[in-house]
Amino acid sequence: MKQAQVCIVGGGCVGLTLALGLAKADISVVVLDGAPTQALPTDEYGLRVSALSIASQTLLEQLNVWPEIIAQRACAYTHMDVRDADSFGKIAFNNEQLELEHLGHIVENDIIRFALIKELEQQSSATLMFDTQYQQIHQSESDVFITLKSGEPIIAKLLVAADGANSAIRKQFNMALSFKDYDHHALVATVKTKEQHANTARQVFLPTGPLAFLPLSDEHTHSIVWSTSPNHCDELLAMDDTAFNKAVMAAIDGQCGLCEVQSARTAFPLKMRYAQQWVSGKVVLIGDAAHTIHPLAGLGMNLGLKDAAYLIELLTSDSKELASTRTLRDYERTRKLDAQKHIAMMQGLKELFAGANPVKKLIRGVGLSLVDNLGPIKHLFAKEAIGK
Repeated sequence: MKQAQVCIVGGGCVGLTLALGLAKADISVVVLDGAPTQALPTDEYGLRVSALSIASQTLLEQLNVWPEIIAQRACAYTHMDVRDADSFGKIAFNNEQLELEHLGHIVENDIIRFALIKELEQQSSATLMFDTQYQQIHQSESDVFITLKSGEPIIAKLLVAADGANSAIRKQFNMALSFKDYDHHALVATVKTKEQHANTARQVFLPTGPLAFLPLSDEHTHSIVWSTSPNHCDELLAMDDTAFNKAVMAAIDGQCGLCEVQSARTAFPLKMRYAQQWVSGKVVLIGDAAHTIHPLAGLGMNLGLKDAAYLIELLTSDSKELASTRTLRDYERTRKLDAQKHIAMMQGLKELFAGANPVKKLIRGVGLSLVDNLGPIKHLFAKEAIGK
């Protein structure tokens, strides 16, 4: 039988960040994940990347994970260029305008996970159990009982569900979910361009959806995230490389010169999910298990890391009872409000930039131009974009 103060189901970046923060505070933690441990990074770029905000970087620095991420592979971006392909609207800002060293970093998710695992393996308070699935979960007023498929039991004071957007734990404990299909698929790929990216993160809003060009460590290489209708996504996936390269270059309006896809292309459906209840007894949701959001502003990973940071803060400051009802309700109330705000913001942006309605085009063009030319408003917009 294993005993731990906290059991985390899900060994993704958010669950591992929470585990590391707790372990460094001498709170015993067990992480369960059905997938294998993270393999060593290869020379090939991973297809899933995150635009880590300065706040996320600070958290990972505090946990002593950032040096390994930088040693492996990361790209600081210093400029952002956001434009509407169907109007005259554009906004651009850079680190110097905000008196910052950079605006954030583009990092492959696999590298974040690798660095977290490497640091967790040095913590005596942490137990990592990959290739491990649970069979049953039950809870009493004070404990949670997890039975593994091997038959081994684990007893914890708190169970954290970090098991992703389709969280089985959320379903088991009947935590109600608000759901909206964005009617978009996100196509991701790695693309080499003739022009250097100049550490610029680019996003263009097309009538069918936004296309992001995110700079990677090689100065001619980008990770692209193209959010578009399911039918258009299927067309893009079916193209040969030559046709796809032309489509990408046309969509970005030739900003980066000739494009050459370097990887396989893959796509996944985009859905908004928002758990109406984040706490059930001694079970709590975190990250994608609690919320998923449209990737047009690159906020998903950062929102999950903010969940982890706040839960670390609350649990490590509990003086009497770990994971008291008051503590868990504080976490639920605070993080739900932040998630609600960002979900509403992304929905508004998606609707504003969708389609070719002449009135919308005028609003977009005037709005972006005003923001770009009014210093105080532009700074507020920029700080929201980088998580400050």
